[in-house]
Amino acid sequence: MTTDFILEAKNLTKAFGGLVAVDDVSINIQAKTMHAIIGPNGAGKTTLFNLLSGVMPPTQGEVFYKGENITSLPPYKRAHLGIGRSYQITNIFPNLTVLENIRLAAQAKGRDNFKLFRRADEFQQYIDQAQEVMETVDLAGRAYFLARDLTHGEKRKLELGIMLACDPELLLFDEPTAGMSSEQVPELIDIINRIVQRHERTAILVEHRMDMVMSISDVVTVMNQGRILAEGSPGEIANNKQVQIAYLGDLYGELA
Repeated sequence: MTTDFILEAKNLTKAFGGLVAVDDVSINIQAKTMHAIIGPNGAGKTTLFNLLSGVMPPTQGEVFYKGENITSLPPYKRAHLGIGRSYQITNIFPNLTVLENIRLAAQAKGRDNFKLFRRADEFQQYIDQAQEVMETVDLAGRAYFLARDLTHGEKRKLELGIMLACDPELLLFDEPTAGMSSEQVPELIDIINRIVQRHERTAILVEHRMDMVMSISDVVTVMNQGRILAEGSPGEIANNKQVQIAYLGDLYGELA
């Protein structure tokens, strides 16, 4: 297995009884790029994303990270290898402050992950790391707010902060703008770009907002009926007739 790509999926298939949601899909993710996966409803993109992140096992096929076969590894073990994931539904500790949410994430990746009942100020290195992360995701002014009191957009930022605190090399974004108003989206896009570019990370993005996908992606993979329909730069995808036909409806106009 080569290591030219940070993540490689080989002949992935996922069947739910007689329904084949992902059908013999192979995809390669180049390091230090923003790679988007898009497609019409029911195309199989979310299932593929779940296979890449380890949320569900494939019926057939394999996944490699830096040349290592991680097909059977659960998400928490993938996290320790350097793979972080966000979810469509915010995944935070609502009764902890922003600082505590991010500090615990940093601590979980470090050597003190089981020392949960010591004074928090004994882990200054993780507090310092959390403060740096809060600056990156524009939450420094909310450090002592309980997570449950944040706006939906701020909760999205906090989830990104929790993921970033684990210092992943590969970031998996599952519709990060879900539930956000149009006014909130540009700021989140800017933060995601900042995280990927400043820290030279790799990102895989599943997103339904075509304007966002086309503005920040290096490579776009289009799925339809469980298979890869097309792959290329945003410009190539926007001008692909097969992609336009697959979308038809409103998204056709956005692509064209």
